[in-house]
Amino acid sequence: MSKPPIVPETTVAGIAVDPRTLERVIPESRRPDGTVRKQLKIRPGYTPQEDVRRFRGTRQAQMDATSLPKGHVIGWTPAPAAAVPPASKAGLSKAQKKNEKRKEKRKEKRDEPKVKDNWDDEDEGEADEGGAPAPAAAKKSTSGSHSPENPNWAAAPDAQEAEKKDAGADALADKLEKLEVQ
Repeated sequence: MSKPPIVPETTVAGIAVDPRTLERVIPESRRPDGTVRKQLKIRPGYTPQEDVRRFRGTRQAQMDATSLPKGHVIGWTPAPAAAVPPASKAGLSKAQKKNEKRKEKRKEKRDEPKVKDNWDDEDEGEADEGGAPAPAAAKKSTSGSHSPENPNWAAAPDAQEAEKKDAGADALADKLEKLEVQ
């Protein structure tokens, strides 16, 4: 007779074979508070409800062994994953189509560079992808900004404040020119 394994296999109910006595037991375990539960012997022939298997006749067992997985069709093989085309928009609901458009816009926005390569080029943001500047009619100004085409006097900078800033910048430039590095 062979020896039982060192680490016994347990049933669903937790019953294992004791390697020393070869009796069926529920091994001792530790409670959350740290105390130890005693090892319980299981009388011979007893099978707890958790370990009872569902009765299957010989024909039923044979049918289970030879049956196909759920949803499988005989002779049909799925197409390779690489050849599967993306889902067509014809089968999508209105909300799904809208969500697809949102995803595409988010993806495009993520792909755009956030930092300009050349800060001297002011028209870079207004140029299309080909590098040509966008036509004036295609430019959209926001409602809160001030421009000659769309005057918004509430958002327009005060002319006197702009002159003061320019005068301050000119004075600072003059001071820097007078300084000499020794």
